[in-house]
Amino acid sequence: MSDEEVRTALKSEDFERLVLETDALSVEVLPALGGKVASLQYGGVELLQQPLQPYAARTPEMRFEESDASGFDECLPSVSACEIAEPAGMVRIPDHGEFWRLPCEVEMRGANEVKLTATGSVLPLRFERTLKADGGTLRVAYRVENTGENEAPYLWSAHPLFSVDEGDAIVLPESVSEARVEGSAGERLGAKGSVVNWPDAELRDGEKVKLSRAGNVSDNIGDKLYAAAPHEGWAQIERRRAGLRVRVGFDPGLLPWLGLWLCYGGWPEGQARRQQCVALEPCTAPGDSLAEALEKGWARVLAPGQSVVWWMTIAVSEIRHFRKKM
Repeated sequence: MSDEEVRTALKSEDFERLVLETDALSVEVLPALGGKVASLQYGGVELLQQPLQPYAARTPEMRFEESDASGFDECLPSVSACEIAEPAGMVRIPDHGEFWRLPCEVEMRGANEVKLTATGSVLPLRFERTLKADGGTLRVAYRVENTGENEAPYLWSAHPLFSVDEGDAIVLPESVSEARVEGSAGERLGAKGSVVNWPDAELRDGEKVKLSRAGNVSDNIGDKLYAAAPHEGWAQIERRRAGLRVRVGFDPGLLPWLGLWLCYGGWPEGQARRQQCVALEPCTAPGDSLAEALEKGWARVLAPGQSVVWWMTIAVSEIRHFRKKM
């Protein structure tokens, strides 16, 4: 059966949904779909991009745009598809990595906490996540272990797609003054590797734009940027219409880079429904490709039996007053 036949056959499957709740927060997790956080609601307001098409089982070669392209997934051991050399030969890493497509085992489950694990086959990595809803905060603790007999390289990026309305603010600490372009629809910000000022950037045609202001789905914008992680250890979105602040917290000593996906109708190309979202992505490398990371010395490498841990948080709060200046 082909990947497309498998996907079609399972479109109506009723995936198990785990719900973590507090008085303020409701978090819905789908273990069978890579442990995706499908919904994150605060006071009944949905904060994540919702599915562009129905949920379906992920296949080994599926591209991310062929899936629901929504919610909060994990990119490991690469973001973009690539090939790397391993002792046994060349290894192909699929789009957005392997783990967003692997069913997870539920090792522990409580009213507001769940532990999920999965083991890869592309590279010998065991990936553990513990998600805990605590007041208005979702806390995620991570652990990855090399279960193989040789060194295992990887890069990791969080991939939370936050829903935004036009005019919402993407707020970074003042220590962030520039970002590098990984990709930009129509190269509006320049080619890969270009450096732009944050938040006030200049387009290729000389027009000035404010990257900190969310656009409209009709704008056909899709920009992927990388910035050095601010030493303050946070990045946030101010949902003006919803009156909410969504802050991503992390340790820049463990996660030295911050990916930014600014998408206002610019992706997926050729599809009727497109993303209207911003992703704030703590990560281990300033690029999408593990192959490039190995070449440039950005990749993390685990010795056999070695493991590493890190964490991130998503804290939601009400905005008491708006900033006068974006």
